[in-house]
Amino acid sequence: MATGGKTTTPNPMFLRVADAVGGLMEFWGFKRNMGRMWALLYLEREPMSAAQLSESLSLSSGAVSMTVNELQKWGVVKKAWVPGERRDYFEPETSIWKMVSRVFRERELRQVQNALELFEEVIDRLTKDVKNTQGEEKARLEFALDRIKGLTNLARIGVALLEGILSGKSVDASPIKLFKTLTEE
Repeated sequence: MATGGKTTTPNPMFLRVADAVGGLMEFWGFKRNMGRMWALLYLEREPMSAAQLSESLSLSSGAVSMTVNELQKWGVVKKAWVPGERRDYFEPETSIWKMVSRVFRERELRQVQNALELFEEVIDRLTKDVKNTQGEEKARLEFALDRIKGLTNLARIGVALLEGILSGKSVDASPIKLFKTLTEE
């Protein structure tokens, strides 16, 4: 791709890589075109305009605009200044770790933390309910309470692992092994 309004056909191998990255991003819960667009920007030496992205990826200008906006919100694409050009050009975040850690922190870690908070609230409530219940209902609540405690332990392990990964420290996997052993009994 050349800047300055000139376009060249992207290398077909670049498009294959972009499609593969798009598939990975889709599997991870993002839109396929987000991965395709980021990958194409990542593989090109120069920033690309929305028109170049549209032509290269066979996307409408509206689809390019929406996708670029989403990528900018995630901090994986930013505007680039190209001397002599009035149109916007875009370039990728090139730190893969920065992108992955942002997703882990803002999506996965937050989700696991939210689940952990809910599990703890439910344990508190069910513990009180068990004290005020008898017979079959008490046994039912105790059974569920035991299962929710297991989910809580798994969520705590998940939070600790994600926080360890994000901090760049060594991660102790022994809690997973212990959890696996305890749940197979």
